[in-house]
Amino acid sequence: MKIAKLRLVQEPDKSFIVHTEVDPFTPWHHHPEYELVLITRGKGRRVVGDHVDRFEEDDLVFLGPYIPHAWIVDVDQGEELDDEAFVIQFDYNFLGDKFFEIPEHTKLKKFLIESERGYQFYGNTKYRIISIMQKMRGMNDLDRLYALFRIFHLFGFTEQYHILASPAYVLSFSVKGNETMKTALQFIMQHFQERIQIKDLLKVTHMSYAAFYPAFKKTYGMSFTDYLLKIRIGYSCKLLAEDQCHISEIAYDSGFDNLANFNRQFKKIKGITPSRYRSQFREDQKEENPEQNELVEQWGEDSNQGIRTVKM
Repeated sequence: MKIAKLRLVQEPDKSFIVHTEVDPFTPWHHHPEYELVLITRGKGRRVVGDHVDRFEEDDLVFLGPYIPHAWIVDVDQGEELDDEAFVIQFDYNFLGDKFFEIPEHTKLKKFLIESERGYQFYGNTKYRIISIMQKMRGMNDLDRLYALFRIFHLFGFTEQYHILASPAYVLSFSVKGNETMKTALQFIMQHFQERIQIKDLLKVTHMSYAAFYPAFKKTYGMSFTDYLLKIRIGYSCKLLAEDQCHISEIAYDSGFDNLANFNRQFKKIKGITPSRYRSQFREDQKEENPEQNELVEQWGEDSNQGIRTVKM
């Protein structure tokens, strides 16, 4: 499975790209541009590098160049795709080769450089960026440019984001001649919900077990089985936080063959049971909601315009 290199078409009289993407979303791909993605409609599974998570309306992610990614939309049986995303893309030098190099942009430059693993925004920053992006839809070209500068200002000072892909994943993609390990990881990310055996990876990489096992461990810092477990547990944590499915359903949806094994492996990695993890998340949400409402009130009508209720 190869990563598609897909690029949006930039109009000749525009310095950056503003694009509304509708169903179906593009497949597993990458590109040299930075990308800010706001999901305005739809829900499903988001894959950024080796990070798998659930997404829904108002999900906001920023991606550095060449990090592979995909949004896989949930479709109920008998229903049609119904998804939409608002996308901003720009090249590092779209404002000239000195813009991000000036002393005043030291923090912004650091933010961009470290975005190679992908960011998911939350909190105050998320709401403010969404507000700006929603207003950009009706702006002329010049106003859109200045609106992007407002987003850059938030980029330069915020700490309200989660880093997505692991350092090992980014390192593996920066090392030339490592195509077989990239192929192995792509296979895992596409099929982690299914029954995967090491023989499947030997088949897609055309390697022997004696060659594959140490190569995978050297590249990603752990064995294939440990890495697969990490991906499955990470995905199950998001499903538990969403609080919409029974724990047994989450176990099977995350790739575990039975509930007992899921409970055992989850506690081994997280130190608590899945049910306890869910209850702790509920308690944390109750504590956070009053502060969230206070922040929305402080921003006033202008900052909150065009923002739907966000399910954190």
